[in-house]
Amino acid sequence: MVLSSSSHRRVQRIAVIGAGIGGLTAAALLAKQGFRVTVYEQADLPGGCASTFRRRGFTFDVGATQVGGFGPGGIHTQIFAELGVPLPESTPCDPACAVYLPGETEPIRVWRHPERWRAERQHHFPGSEPFWQFLGDLFARSWRFQNRNPVLPPRHPWDFWQALRAMRWDTLDTLPFTFSTVGDALAGFGLADDRRLRTFLDLQLKLYSQVDASETALLYGATALAVAQAPLGIDHLHGSMQVLSDRLVTALKNYHGTLHCRQRVQAIALNPLRLSIHDSRHQQTSWQEADLIVANIPIHNLAALLGEHLPRGYQQRVAQLPEPTGAFVVYLGVHRSALPDHAPPHLQVLDAYGSQGRSLFVSLSQEGDGRAPTGYATITASEFTPAAPWFAADVPYETLKEQFTQRAIAQLQAHCSLNAATVIVREAATPCTFARYTARHRGYVGGLGMRVPEFGPFAFSSRTPLERVFLVGDNIHPGEGTAGVSYGAQTVVRQICQQFG
Repeated sequence: MVLSSSSHRRVQRIAVIGAGIGGLTAAALLAKQGFRVTVYEQADLPGGCASTFRRRGFTFDVGATQVGGFGPGGIHTQIFAELGVPLPESTPCDPACAVYLPGETEPIRVWRHPERWRAERQHHFPGSEPFWQFLGDLFARSWRFQNRNPVLPPRHPWDFWQALRAMRWDTLDTLPFTFSTVGDALAGFGLADDRRLRTFLDLQLKLYSQVDASETALLYGATALAVAQAPLGIDHLHGSMQVLSDRLVTALKNYHGTLHCRQRVQAIALNPLRLSIHDSRHQQTSWQEADLIVANIPIHNLAALLGEHLPRGYQQRVAQLPEPTGAFVVYLGVHRSALPDHAPPHLQVLDAYGSQGRSLFVSLSQEGDGRAPTGYATITASEFTPAAPWFAADVPYETLKEQFTQRAIAQLQAHCSLNAATVIVREAATPCTFARYTARHRGYVGGLGMRVPEFGPFAFSSRTPLERVFLVGDNIHPGEGTAGVSYGAQTVVRQICQQFG
C-alpha cells in the first residue's frame, strides 16, 4: 500500500465504531500504520453479520456463510499478508451454488472452472452465450480498473487523482453502461422474455446486490455474476466465519490496537470530536474523545448518531433511500443423514415463478469443517424479507416468526429429510433479531441495494460531509460481502493516511 505523507493536522487517536469485518480490517491496518486505534462493539463478540453462535455442539454462522478474495491477489490475501497473519484455512466451493428453479430436479450448477460454467449455462440457457460473453468482457475491464485501486466515489482532490490514474482506454469503453442495468442488457440481447434465464439472474443477483436484474447496475452485476469463477472464486471457511474476525482481532492487538465489546456508541458530538458510549457490562455511559472516527455501520445509523451535525441535504438523501431488505434465517442442527448425497455447500431454491415465489439460500456444513460433531451437520436457510412487518403490530411477532419457520422447513423438505428424528436444534432469526444483536437500523442486512443511484460514482462515499468522520461497511462502494467491505476499508485507510498521516 503506497501512502502519501501530506498530512495537515496531527491525528493519533482513531475510534472505530463496530467490529464487523470492514471495521476490524480498517482498524488493524490503521494500527499497523501507527495510529492509536480503539474499536467499540456493542455485541459480546466481534464479527457483526459474519459472526457465529453455538447451540448443543453446533456452530452456526449468523449471516454470511461464504467468502471471496482468498485466491492469489485476492483482497483478503493482500490484507492478511500486509498484517502478517495467516489466512484462515478454507475449501474452494465447486460448484459455488446449485440453483433449483421451480418444478425442476436438475439444478443449475455454478462451477468454479470458467469452461465448465460455460458448458453448464449453454446447456440450461441455449442462445444466451453472446449475453454472457458481453458480461464477461465488462467484468474483465471493470476488474482491471478495480485492481488499480481507484477511489470511488471521489470527494477529494486526491480521490479524483486516484480514480483518474486507474483509468485506461478499456475503462472508458465501460462508461456508456454506467447508467444501465442487467435488465437493460437482457433486453438488448433479446432475452427479456426468457423466464428461466431471467429468474436465475434475479436469484443470483439478489444474493450480491439485494435487488433483481431490472434494478442491479450493469457494471456491478457483471462482477457479481463472475466472482464464483477462477481465478476469483468462493471459499468455505473451516471452523466458522468467526475465524475471519478472530484473525483480524489478533492483527489489531499485534499492532497495539484495542477492542472493547459490549460498548455501544449512542451519539457523536463535535468540537471536540467525541463519542457517547454506553458500557452494558457496568451500565455506565461516558464520553470519549477521538481525533478521527471510522464508522463501520449502516448509513441510517450514522445519520442517527450525528443528528443535526449532518448537512440537511445528506440527511434528506438518507431519508429518501429505498428501504433496504432484512433477512429471515432458520438454523438447524441435524443428523448428516438428513442431507442429500454429495450436496454442495450452497443451494438456492425457488418454489414458484412470479411475485409469489419464495427463494431460500441454503448453506450446508461439510464433514469435518468444525461446524458440527461427527455424523451431524448444520443447515442455514435464509430469505430476504421487508423489515417493516416485523416491527409492526399487525401480526403477533412470535406468530409471524413461527409461520416463516414452518414455511422454510416445508420448502427445505424437497431437498432434506427433516423430521423429529433428524432435527436436533432449531433456531430462527428475524430483522428484529439482527437489529438487537448487530444494532443495524431495523435489522437491515447486505447494504443498500446496488441500483444505479447507489453504485460506483453515485454511491455514498467513505468520506462523510464531516472531515474527520469516515464510513466503511456495506453501504459504500464496492458493496457487501467480506471482500467488498474489505476493499472499502482499504480505501478508507489510504485516504486517512494520505490526509492525516
